Amino acid sequence: MKLVTYEAGGGSRVGLLEDRQVLAAGFDGDMIAFIEAGAPVGDAAPVDGVRLLAPLRPRTLRDFLTFRGHMANALGRLGLPIPDEWYTTPAYYKGMPDTVIGPEAEIPWPAYTDKLDHELELAAVIGKPGRDIAREHALEHVFGWTIWNDLSARDVQAREMKLGLGPAKGKDWDGSNVLGPCIVTADELDASDLRMTVRVNGEVWGEDTSANMHHSFADLIAYASLAQTLHPGEVLGSGTAAGGSGLELDRWLQEGDELELEIDGIGTLRNRVGRKGA
Repeated sequence: MKLVTYEAGGGSRVGLLEDRQVLAAGFDGDMIAFIEAGAPVGDAAPVDGVRLLAPLRPRTLRDFLTFRGHMANALGRLGLPIPDEWYTTPAYYKGMPDTVIGPEAEIPWPAYTDKLDHELELAAVIGKPGRDIAREHALEHVFGWTIWNDLSARDVQAREMKLGLGPAKGKDWDGSNVLGPCIVTADELDASDLRMTVRVNGEVWGEDTSANMHHSFADLIAYASLAQTLHPGEVLGSGTAAGGSGLELDRWLQEGDELELEIDGIGTLRNRVGRKGA
């Protein structure tokens, strides 16, 4: 199934996406409640005049760094090698769920940054709780897959990272994380080799495949669940695909740019960049 959260008057609802038509799922609750209930689809009926929202408000956001190509491109511009620890440790930082927006929403550009950047990522949505999850069983805990545009204020991020605490305002502002357009359930999509593409104003800026992840999603889930329970509705990001950010190309977003992040089997997450400081 392709699942969405939509608004058509009367609040947000869970729906199914079939051939670009949204069908009401017949469920009284949000996406996380739907996942926890076992995805019980009722009498599906077409809905007109819908606006797609982010498919869920995640319980948590964990973002990893799994693509060696992105690491080499980004660190290479700084004249830095990939740390040896990267090859053995699937480290992550935590994002803020309240910052999430959805498809077609305008991307806010904070007044404090001059270098707004996109980041193309594949994201797993947890559907089954677990703690100390064995790698060989980790994918059993994935409910589905979506696209994550993890936006960055690169100039601010560069200053903050020198402090050794990770990103702060380089990542955190209202609208700095975009999810969507849907969640594709894990039973319908093998995420091991999906083509990933970024287009800006129709021009391809980068292409990669999820097959190039050094750390697999099984690795990420096993690591994140060490001594900690993962719950339905938590989101784990692959980190940026090679060529999936402007940083790697020294090309930067401009006001009014249309961003299209596409992953085979999921669809296209489309947004327009707003005015700086608006």
